[in-house]
This record gives sequence, C-alpha cells and structure tokens, in this order.
Amino acid sequence: MESLLYLAVIFAPFLAPCVVVGAAVALVRVHKHRSSLGRLSSVITCALVAVMAAAVSFGAYSWGVMSGFYILDPDEVCATLGAEGDHIVTRWTLPVSAQCVTEDGMGTELVPAWVNPVIFIGLTLFVLALLAGVIAGVRRRPSLR
Repeated sequence: MESLLYLAVIFAPFLAPCVVVGAAVALVRVHKHRSSLGRLSSVITCALVAVMAAAVSFGAYSWGVMSGFYILDPDEVCATLGAEGDHIVTRWTLPVSAQCVTEDGMGTELVPAWVNPVIFIGLTLFVLALLAGVIAGVRRRPSLR
C-alpha cells in the first residue's frame, strides 16, 4: 500500500494535467447537451469542477513534496542551492516545506513559492464545488408531498 501511495505522489504532477483536461472536455460536452440533461447538468458540472480542483491540488502537493526529495546527500543538495556550511534538511507535510537549515539558523526553501497557495485554493474550490453539487442535488429531488 505504501508503494502505491509513493507511486501516486511521483506521477501526480504528470497525471494531474491529464485529469484536468479530461474533466474540462467532459464539462464542455455536458454543456453542449445541457437541454437533454436538465437540472442534472448542474450536479455534473459541480462534480467535474471538484475533480479538476482535487487534481490541481494533489498535483501541486506532490510537486512540492518531490521538490524536497533528493537521492543526493542533503549537504550536496543544499550546496547546489548556494547555502554555505553544514546543513540539516527540515520537512513539513502541510504546508509543504523542505528547508536546508545551516548552523546559524538560516534556511533555504526547496519547495517553490507557488505550491502552497495552489494547494489551499484548490482545496477550497474542491469543498465549495462539492457543497454546490449537494445543494443542486437536493434542490433537484422532488418533494415528498
């Protein structure tokens, strides 16, 4: 199970754009046939937006996690970034962070600055799309009178 999760994290930055494009194509097709789908199209639209937001968030998360993962020795990685002296690499899961910290306490961030905002915006959009889909689904149900 652990190796499957590891593979998902490795391949997510490459598969996330494919999922986003696939969901966008499906979204265009739903809107072309909107009249035949009726109100169900709003639920499908929310679900597709949620899938796109989740793919973008997971892709950015895995990009950030893999930014701080190197096969090289941490001192070599930090030296390639221009940080002087001995280093300790610190890692955080969320917000994603991997830093080379020197003896003086100076840190050099290995994760790109855009990763955490994309993760949090994507997660927010995911939750909002799910809520909108549930509300649209509840409104779609006929009343029990």
